[in-house]
Amino acid sequence: MSKPFSIGVDLGGTNLRVAVVSREGQIVDKITVSSTGNIIESLVGAIGKLFSGEINGIGLAVAGLTDGKKILNAPNLPILREIDFVRILQERFNTPVYIGNDASLAALGESVSGAGKDLNTFVMLTLGTGIGGGVVYNRKLLSIAGELGHIVVEPGGRLCGCGGKGCLEAYASARAMSTVAIEAIELKRETMMVKDADCAITPADIYKYANLGDPLAIEIFKTAGFYLGIGIANYINIFGPDAVILMGGLIGAWDIFIKKAIKTATASAFKELYAKTVIIPSTLGGDAGIIGAAELTYC
Repeated sequence: MSKPFSIGVDLGGTNLRVAVVSREGQIVDKITVSSTGNIIESLVGAIGKLFSGEINGIGLAVAGLTDGKKILNAPNLPILREIDFVRILQERFNTPVYIGNDASLAALGESVSGAGKDLNTFVMLTLGTGIGGGVVYNRKLLSIAGELGHIVVEPGGRLCGCGGKGCLEAYASARAMSTVAIEAIELKRETMMVKDADCAITPADIYKYANLGDPLAIEIFKTAGFYLGIGIANYINIFGPDAVILMGGLIGAWDIFIKKAIKTATASAFKELYAKTVIIPSTLGGDAGIIGAAELTYC
């Protein structure tokens, strides 16, 4: 018989977030510690503070490709590939340990206690520095690579961090928007954003100037929204979901970025499929991956 609680872990580049999560997907306790030092020491210490005899298992969410037992590729945190988290934690806590992609597990978390809890099928997209995602189909998380940010939306286009060209991530992620803004300033495009040219220009900066009516800032968001809409239309045509759930800092620009994506998806997807799909924000936000990681121990 399964125990009433599990531990979910978000393995981030700056912080480790560790939480006790109930079987119903509710966080009952949480610790955040730095991951910039000895990551194993920090992780074991944080889990140790929360571990009890009522813990069913430990689930880890990581920004990378996994096979459920180890990290196969973590381009933004390559050091993670060198650590056998599953073996180390199983030996230390004598409990089952599971590992999965953070974006896919965010989808699982939303299906347990978030925006997807009453949906049969949905696609989840995480819109941040990069773009990730997961698919819940007939209430089950699909065991697929889940690299939704690396579908090609512009053949032969911009070089992506994955090494490919024309990926959605290279056009609609936070990193992509910042890159476009910097390139435009270097090309002497007229823009108020030149005031921040000596600093790292973030999507928050671009959004600020877009709200002030800066044409380049508005163009950057609308272009990114166009490509996101192409991606969403593809997901709708492939999966026929009840919803596409969006999460991440970029959804704060819903009125420009996401509205353009919705308009593009409306025009590009099969009308019959789009008619049954809603595009909505996550309700769990940054906790979705932790909740999904904990849910792995019950799957």
